[in-house]
Amino acid sequence: MFTVKFKKLTNEARDPQKNNSGDAAYDLFSVDDYEIEPGKRCLVRTGICIELPVDTEAQIRPRSGLAINHGITVLNTPGTIDEPYRGEIGIILINHGENTFIVTKHMRIAQFLVKPIYETCFIEVDELSESSRGSKGFGSSGYKL
Repeated sequence: MFTVKFKKLTNEARDPQKNNSGDAAYDLFSVDDYEIEPGKRCLVRTGICIELPVDTEAQIRPRSGLAINHGITVLNTPGTIDEPYRGEIGIILINHGENTFIVTKHMRIAQFLVKPIYETCFIEVDELSESSRGSKGFGSSGYKL
């Protein structure tokens, strides 16, 4: 289990929380009201800052209900909050829907998970090992079994 310290920047801020036991991610909430026109994006304030444990990151992800019902998603999904960042968490929402979307104060707008990160060493080589997929890319596995 990770311990994440957080600080509220305003009385309107809500604690990150899980809606159901067993949920993987914690909900984040808006502290302000916004209107997001179709095709537009908006930086939504959460009113909180976090202090992550060493060797972790927080991944910001969209909420599936907002995506399917309204076409609202996190633009840079998954967004990454690096461990040394101590500023306010802001969520970049984009409206892919057909109607103006209203974000209201205390609305659940995104979710986040805390994940471990691993130091990586890159080694330049002349050749890579063979694999069953090789260099087959986009769409190479088809759409049906």
